[in-house]
Amino acid sequence: MSDDDPTHAGEAHTGGVGQRLNWLRAGVLGANDGIVSVASLVVGVAGATTDTAALLVAGVAGLVGGAISMALGEYVSVSSQRDSERALIAKETRELKELPDEELEELTSLYRERGLSEATARQVALELTEHDALAAHLEVELHIDQHDLVSPWQAALSSAIAFTLGAMLPLLAILLPPPELRVPVTFVAVLVALGITGTVSAHLGGSSKMRATARLVIGGALALAVTWAIGTLLGTTGAV
Repeated sequence: MSDDDPTHAGEAHTGGVGQRLNWLRAGVLGANDGIVSVASLVVGVAGATTDTAALLVAGVAGLVGGAISMALGEYVSVSSQRDSERALIAKETRELKELPDEELEELTSLYRERGLSEATARQVALELTEHDALAAHLEVELHIDQHDLVSPWQAALSSAIAFTLGAMLPLLAILLPPPELRVPVTFVAVLVALGITGTVSAHLGGSSKMRATARLVIGGALALAVTWAIGTLLGTTGAV
């Protein structure tokens, strides 16, 4: 079948497509985290003071700290996932070497459970075992592709970049306008950006765009309103 066949446009027929979509979705969510967290921080500070230096320090600190935190979180999470996958691959390799007949029966059984007849399941299991027994067991039994394991460093870097790009929006929105327009401009810029990221993430996940966008916009608006109110309260009471 040609890759240009419009009948199956958008379907994941090639290896790694699902994982690339997951990375893209994670990037959108990382950018969203950067937008909301840094926007909430700088709007809160703007509620307490109009000092540009204070806003810059707070925004940059939030951006750098958030990006590092996101990168570390992704690195630890993906490293744990990859270690588990490698352990499963090693276990399956050992079982195929020590118990080849039992593993063949297991593969046959797995194909029977997928709806194949006994004869067809046995034939498929035999042919796949002859071709690449390990790959067959990893795909059907464990849903792992040994040639497509996730990279912790790639995950960490992607997460940090996504967060940084998202965080740049509220940081610039709070610093560039005149003091009296900083908070309104930031509110508008952030809510528009959240609407876009909500639409994109819903499209990637195949869910309702209206519902996903509304959740993000309403949640972001609440976060900004609460932090601005707290910052204003602290500023007017002289606590800061």
